[in-house]
Amino acid sequence: MTLQYALLSDTSWQSQAQWQAPDTPFMSFDFWQALSDTGAIGERAGWLPIYILVHRVEGTQNDAVAESAKLTEAAPADITHPVAVMPVFIKGHHQGEFVFDHSWAQAYAQYGLDYYPRLVTSVPYTPITGQRLWLAEGESLTADIIKTAIAGVDDVAQQVGASGWHGLFVTDELSSLAINSMPTKIDIEKALAAQKNDLASKPIATPTTTIIEMPILERQGCQFLWQNKNLSQDSQLFMDFEGFLATLKAKKRKTIRAERRKVGEQGISCQRKCGNDITDEDWQAFYHCYVMTYAVRGQKPYLTLDFFMALADSMPEHIMLAQAMDADGEIIASSLFLYDKADSDNVDDNATLYGRYWGALGEYDSLHFELCYYQGLEFAIEQGLRYFDPGTQGEHKLVRGFIPTTTHSIHRIYDVRFVPAISDFCAKDSLHMAQYRQQAHEALPFNADNMPDFDINR
Repeated sequence: MTLQYALLSDTSWQSQAQWQAPDTPFMSFDFWQALSDTGAIGERAGWLPIYILVHRVEGTQNDAVAESAKLTEAAPADITHPVAVMPVFIKGHHQGEFVFDHSWAQAYAQYGLDYYPRLVTSVPYTPITGQRLWLAEGESLTADIIKTAIAGVDDVAQQVGASGWHGLFVTDELSSLAINSMPTKIDIEKALAAQKNDLASKPIATPTTTIIEMPILERQGCQFLWQNKNLSQDSQLFMDFEGFLATLKAKKRKTIRAERRKVGEQGISCQRKCGNDITDEDWQAFYHCYVMTYAVRGQKPYLTLDFFMALADSMPEHIMLAQAMDADGEIIASSLFLYDKADSDNVDDNATLYGRYWGALGEYDSLHFELCYYQGLEFAIEQGLRYFDPGTQGEHKLVRGFIPTTTHSIHRIYDVRFVPAISDFCAKDSLHMAQYRQQAHEALPFNADNMPDFDINR
C-alpha cells in the first residue's frame, strides 16, 4: 500500500472515516462548518477551500502521484482507505492570517509579476498554533503523509498559477516533517539559467528544477503563553489567582492588584458564563461590543453574529464568555474564549484556554486587562487548564506572566528567482525573533523560584 491524494471541493470526506479528535476546538468539524455556513470561508470571502485527501492505494509511490488530480466535489467511491486531509485556501489577499508577507508581494510587483493567487493552509482568522491536518483513527503524522499532501498543494498551485503556499501557525512537528521531507538546497544558478531561457511561461517549474525539488522555508514568530504551573511547588497547578500572584515579583503583584481595583472603582463588575448559560441577549450584546473593535479602525468584522450563534449551538462545551457591566447592570464590554476540556487524570494533558474575541462600547481604565487576561486566568485555574493562549501580539502580556514561545510558519515559493531572497529573509527574521524571545524572557515578572528556563527552540 502507498499514498495518493485527491483534490476535493466539499467536506463529504468527513463521512468516509472515523477521524481523530482535533488538538484544538478550532480544527473541529463544527468550527469549520460554522465558518462555511456563515460565509466566513468561500469564494465571496476570498477563502476558497480545497481539501487534499491523502489515502492509501495499491501500487508504488511513483505510480501514486505521477498524474495531476482533478478537483472533484466529493471523494471518489474507489477511495477506501482515507488517511489524512489538509485544507488549502486559494486567496487573492492577506486578510485574517496574522503572518505577514506583504513585502514579498511588493517584490513580485516590482518585477511586474503577480503574487496572486497564493495558497494558504491555516484556520481562518485564528492565530492559534495547532494541527493542520485531520488524521483518521489509528494514523499518526508521518513524512510520507506530509510529502503526499504537499504534492497535492503543488498540483493545486500548478492548476491555478499560485505563487506559493503558506502553512500558518503550524506545530513544530509539522514544520520539521515538512522541512526534512523536501530538499534544503537547490542549484539556484542552474535553475535561474533555465528560467532565463523560458520567461514567457510562469516559472513554477523548470527543466532543471521541478516543483517537487523546491525547498520548504520556515519563519518563526513569537506569542505569549501562560502556564498553570507553580515551579516552586513541584510544578503543581495553582489553587487560585492569589497563588499565581505569589509567583510574581512584589512590584508586579502590586500593579495587577491596582489594575483590578481600578475596574471596580469605575462602578464596573464582571462575570463569566459558559455554554448554554449564555443567552441570546448575551450574544447580541457581545456582538455589539465585538463590532466596535473594528468600527474604531473603520473596518467591518470578519465574522458575523450567525457564526457565533452557530458555535453556541454546536460546541457550547468549549465556550466561555466574560462580561463587564456598568453600575446600571448594562453590558459595556465582552470577551469570548474557547477552551479544551481538561483531563485531570492525565499528567500530559495540554488543555488550553484560548482568548479570541473582544470588544467594548467605550474606553475604561484597565478593563481590557481585566476582561481579556485576569478573568481568563481565574477561569483557567478554576478549570484546571494547563495553558492560556491569549492570542497574538503584545508585550503587555509579558509583564502579566505570559511566557514568550515560538510560533512556526512554513512557505513554499514556486518562482526559483525569489527563493534565495525569501530564504534569506526567513532566516534573518527567525534569528531576530529568537533574540527577541530571549530578551522578552529576561523581562518576565516572576520571582527567582518561579522563573522558567529559557529554551531557544521552544
